[in-house]
Amino acid sequence: MQFQKIVFPNSRGERLAARLDLPADEKPVAYAIFAHCFTCTKNLKAVVNINRALAGEGIAVLRFDFTGLGESEGEFEETNFSTNVADLVSASHYLEDSFGPPKLLIGHSLGGAAVLRAAEHIPSCVAVATIAAPAEVSHIRNALGSALDAIEREGVAEVNLAGRTFKITKQFVDDLEQTRMDKSIRNLKRALLVLHSPSDEIVGVENAFQIFEKADYPKSFVSLDGADHLLSRREDSLYAASILATWSRKYLGIPRPEILEEVPDNRVIVRTGKVGYQTEIFAKGHHLFADEAIALGGANTGPNPYDYLLAALGSCTSMTLRMYADRKAWPLDEVAVRLKHEKVYAEDCQECETKAGKLDQIQRDIELLGSLDIDQRKRLLEIADMCPVHRTLQSKIVIKSTLKE
Repeated sequence: MQFQKIVFPNSRGERLAARLDLPADEKPVAYAIFAHCFTCTKNLKAVVNINRALAGEGIAVLRFDFTGLGESEGEFEETNFSTNVADLVSASHYLEDSFGPPKLLIGHSLGGAAVLRAAEHIPSCVAVATIAAPAEVSHIRNALGSALDAIEREGVAEVNLAGRTFKITKQFVDDLEQTRMDKSIRNLKRALLVLHSPSDEIVGVENAFQIFEKADYPKSFVSLDGADHLLSRREDSLYAASILATWSRKYLGIPRPEILEEVPDNRVIVRTGKVGYQTEIFAKGHHLFADEAIALGGANTGPNPYDYLLAALGSCTSMTLRMYADRKAWPLDEVAVRLKHEKVYAEDCQECETKAGKLDQIQRDIELLGSLDIDQRKRLLEIADMCPVHRTLQSKIVIKSTLKE
């Protein structure tokens, strides 16, 4: 996932820090905005996983720190739910002026309520997704606990939230009390996806039912069974990401991969980020992932580079045999190719000229299904060695590397 660091002003002129997560080819088919949870930042791991999945669909996502949080300017105690909504609208103006109008709004927890509220002020938005969102923002009062009395009495109090201390003012609480979400939900007039866990102990799942019941169609509800409020487990955030990516394709008008027009550019673009080994591969409009095993420091989110090498040889072999059998009108029903790569001592390789050190060896087992006779099977085995990738691997390969300015 490629990204750009961005700074844009809110309605009061304060600079908000943001990142625009981009598809690997840097050619988005649509733009979205992600609003993070109360007291969270744009770098929450669940946000990163979801944005990565959307980038795989060609969707660029702007995630930013609300005023007074993370790397953004401003004082948190001077903010409230209404200023968060205003920050979202400012983000949409910046995105539209600098890149393209946002079609999708995504919000987590209080950020979910904020995108429901902000949608009416963002005409380009056609779809909204909420994750663990409250049906009414006054729900946040529960997180303030015993500090409410001090806030009412003193006008401000320090509150420990998610292991961090924040100053919460009376104007913040008053804004929560005065905000009513009912009208915003009923008048949304956008496609809506509600994601919520039945075991969420921060914002109960009954909030999802209330949002879903009030909203008009088209609307969808997906249960994130077993997930906590922050989607802390990687598998939970990845599941939410896959659902959101698939759902958004329909409402943003993104064609399915199998009906994408062929991309004339034959370059393959590969990107690896700052953390871990997960690597994005963009090849002729197709989005893939490579990674390393967990034992090697990776996250096992995709095949490793040698797996792709074997896949290239195996797929080329089976396609070549299919083409040859079709031309000959031979009864080949199916081809299965099983491959294994290993390092072997050269002295154990009877076919090799070199007898010192270790060599790369690929074991390729080919299974031919169909009523083929012995001569046809032998000929197809000979043809397997003629597949283009096989010939490339056995030829002298010249790799020219340059550094991009």
